[in-house]
Amino acid sequence: MYKCFLKRVLDLLIASIAIICLSPLLVIVAICLYWINNEAGAFFVQERPGKDAKVFKIIKFRTMTDERDASGNLLPDVQRITNFGCIIRSTSIDELPQLFNILKGEMSLIGPRPLLPKYLPLYSKEQARRHEVRPGITGWAQCHGRNSISWKEKLELDVWYVDNVSFITDMKVIFLSIRNVLRREGINSSGTVTMEAFTGNN
Repeated sequence: MYKCFLKRVLDLLIASIAIICLSPLLVIVAICLYWINNEAGAFFVQERPGKDAKVFKIIKFRTMTDERDASGNLLPDVQRITNFGCIIRSTSIDELPQLFNILKGEMSLIGPRPLLPKYLPLYSKEQARRHEVRPGITGWAQCHGRNSISWKEKLELDVWYVDNVSFITDMKVIFLSIRNVLRREGINSSGTVTMEAFTGNN
């Protein structure tokens, strides 16, 4: 009952209330990022695979500029992320625009994080089961290490969640995610800005 119906009802209810309550913050952050990021804008939109590996466009606050080198190539992430972007990322505010993805039925509050389409052919049959549910703003893997654990561990935790979806599990994820945000735990991997790319062997 919960997995098939109540989870979606709670997603819609909580996302709607959150958007209304957080709308002043969302507007202020968007304006600040639009000004700080110059021509890069305030939002980052990218294709990600969701439930049943169906591709959708995820939306996040943009924490990096589009600065490039003399050859026109993007500079490394660590050189493009702004001070304000670091704050937005460390507090997970950059994820808030995904509340609109939830309203559209593309995401859930809790679920495996949506990764890149290029990873789809690299998953084992078991790892690919992470797409049996809607991806989430936060998930079981995020509250058990986020970017500080290996890909193998992260994907195993994603599949564990698929097999153990329940109201109690989701409440645990929400509690642990809030705790981790307040402690700013597991944000980066080995001191880098973003998680290393998945190759199928890591």
